[in-house]
Amino acid sequence: MLNGFFFIPLKRSSCFPYREQQQPAHAPDQDQHVPSRGPVRRNSYPCGGDYRVVGVTEFRDKLHTSRQGLRVRHMSPGGTPLRVLPPPPSAPKPLISSAAAHTHHSAAAGSQSAGDGNKNQSGNPPATATPSTNGAGQEQSKPLPPKNTNVVPKLKEPRSLYCVPRDIVPPRWPVGIEGVCPDPNLSHKHTSPPFVEEFYKRPSGANLRLLEKVDTDKDEGNVVYQLPPMRFPFYTRSRPAATLETIPLPLAHYPNDEVLRFESRFESANLFRARRVGPYEYELELRWDYFTMKHTQWFYFMASNTRAGPTYKFTIINLLKSGSLYNEGMKPLFYSERNAKNKNIGWVRTGHNIHYYKNNIRRKDCKGERYQYSLTWQFQFPHTGDVCYFAHCYPYTYTDLQADLLEIAKDPVKSQYVKQRILCHSLGGNMVHLLTVTTPSSHLTEAKQKRAVVVTSRVHPGETNSSYMMRGFINFITGPSPDAKVLRDNFVFKIVPMLNPDGVIVGNYRSSLAARDLNRNYKNPIKDAYPTIWSVKAMIRRMLTEREVVLYCDLHGHSRKMNVFMYGCENKEAAFRLHERVFPNMMGRNTSKFKYSSCRFKVQKKKEGTGRIVMWQQMGILNSFTMEATFAGYNNVHFSSKDLEDMGYHFCDTLLDYCDPDTTKVDHVLSNLTRIVKAQYAAKLGKNIDDIKDLPLEDMDFSDLESSDGGSDSSVSDGPPKLPMLRKKTQLTGSVVSESSKKEKQNKIKAERRYSASSGDSPPAVPKQSQGVPKHAQERIEERQAKVK
Repeated sequence: MLNGFFFIPLKRSSCFPYREQQQPAHAPDQDQHVPSRGPVRRNSYPCGGDYRVVGVTEFRDKLHTSRQGLRVRHMSPGGTPLRVLPPPPSAPKPLISSAAAHTHHSAAAGSQSAGDGNKNQSGNPPATATPSTNGAGQEQSKPLPPKNTNVVPKLKEPRSLYCVPRDIVPPRWPVGIEGVCPDPNLSHKHTSPPFVEEFYKRPSGANLRLLEKVDTDKDEGNVVYQLPPMRFPFYTRSRPAATLETIPLPLAHYPNDEVLRFESRFESANLFRARRVGPYEYELELRWDYFTMKHTQWFYFMASNTRAGPTYKFTIINLLKSGSLYNEGMKPLFYSERNAKNKNIGWVRTGHNIHYYKNNIRRKDCKGERYQYSLTWQFQFPHTGDVCYFAHCYPYTYTDLQADLLEIAKDPVKSQYVKQRILCHSLGGNMVHLLTVTTPSSHLTEAKQKRAVVVTSRVHPGETNSSYMMRGFINFITGPSPDAKVLRDNFVFKIVPMLNPDGVIVGNYRSSLAARDLNRNYKNPIKDAYPTIWSVKAMIRRMLTEREVVLYCDLHGHSRKMNVFMYGCENKEAAFRLHERVFPNMMGRNTSKFKYSSCRFKVQKKKEGTGRIVMWQQMGILNSFTMEATFAGYNNVHFSSKDLEDMGYHFCDTLLDYCDPDTTKVDHVLSNLTRIVKAQYAAKLGKNIDDIKDLPLEDMDFSDLESSDGGSDSSVSDGPPKLPMLRKKTQLTGSVVSESSKKEKQNKIKAERRYSASSGDSPPAVPKQSQGVPKHAQERIEERQAKVK
């Protein structure tokens, strides 16, 4: 206040962001003037803006009539204002054009009508004014519709961090890849064949000869396709596919038109080298998982310039697994663009003379006498000049996932109960999608009563059959069926459809860009190296504070067993004995594609870093499973993509039976399981079942009744991630953990010695933790037991 007057700003300043008033475009820098409201003066107030002088009476009126927008500022002495009062949002002051202001300055000082002419009929001035010309050629202000200024100021939400884009985002590739195929957004038809695809029956007495090693350095002319090596031995950074340039391969020599053209520089493909060893015979080498020297089982590549009639022979010479379903009758997958266009036929099983055997090429990833394996098959192309693809299983890329999720987002009905968010970004900068499927609750108490179900998949990039089970699960749970509506009304589904998008994009079989198996790093995940695993654990831990997680399931593919089956975690607590077997047993009753006898519930030490064991051990989720789907099929018939999608429906159907308020089905299954397990235990001891009928279940050890749940070549973690920027941090963390564990043991020994020295007796027996039940689940188990009582 200066001599009984106050200064009020006339235009928007940075201190009051909600006061948006537009200045005329033709004179933004001229002082604005409001007639009959007092002179306008400049001031170096920190928030900027012009001010007009008002009296004390007007200031008090403004203070009583409008409490919104009041700001009191204390200024330094010396003529500067002590208080600044912005005009209330309900009555913004007008900004007139420069021409009108010039006319007003040249007119008489008492022209009150010039200032009131800018007001509308309601008495409020317009938000802005634009110059216009009247009949006399003079410019006058043209009022615009008043702008709503009653907006609460707030920060802009960082929607780019968690909201899914409205279009397909091109994937990001690691730096070091020289180029991509001219059509990187490749898509295939997923129509199932109209006929049953039976297993291949090998002729009796087939000779599995050793493949002779071919030295590529001495015969480079036979190399018809080869990718350039990676420029870095570890992951550094990524970039969008739009910045990658397609370049010709330097070793792609085509001496005549009969040579096949190979290509694998597109999403999920992994062919490294192709050599022509005969007129229609080719030896193929798969690319290892990036930044590793192992994990070759998945294959996916393109072959063009085909010839109909001749019998081609393909041999993949650098596979690592000692056993394969190809020796059980499995066939490779084949896709023809001409068949898809003319006959609407998608992927089909094909090939004859299929053999999987050990060759004489030594492995480079380990020491000792260990050799690689070869897969060979013969095939005839249906068309000349066709573009064809071969794959280990039905491809499902990162772009395919985005297309499926985009279709759900555009559906006006599904979008009401399906919320899509970005859980995090992967190491390569690709989005990790999170779906929340549930019926919106009208009351908070109703929402808290819902239990949660967590389903994840594709932690191993080459196990594409898990994505088709996930697609079937999502299609059913978001569908219009009454059963799906019941599930949405009673459960909150948290779905992560692709845990390892980086590996899917580059065509890895098992590992991520950190060169490690993500499904062996759930126990102590490093956020900077395994952001997806860390985020999933954080999401589940946060959800457990709000509601109970009734089931966790991670979807996988299996390369050695038939059918679909589950791995679980054996609960040895008396109240929950054999309960982990109920859900898999009920699923085996609902579909013949699921084989309960292949399920295993043994908790192995080498698998303690997997998702199912960590969720059971650290989070206390008793129903924690890994559902495995074979790459082949069942009953000597191959699985189609539709068969895999049907497993998603059977999973939901079993969930309805398991969580039915009427526990008749669950009690019946549990009693049958008790009888079967007791019979197996009696047979193991060489006794009759009547001899142990009174023996409690918690006193029985079922660990010897099951074989190992192995089948993976990476059962044990490979150590810290292959990232130089995290190596020092990991080493420091490991040293701290080891030192702390040593100190805990030493303190425990000292405490026992002190007690025995003082009392002369042994220390009191500490209540033993229930065998087989995780430490973090004890409180949850006690609460449930109290509810049952």
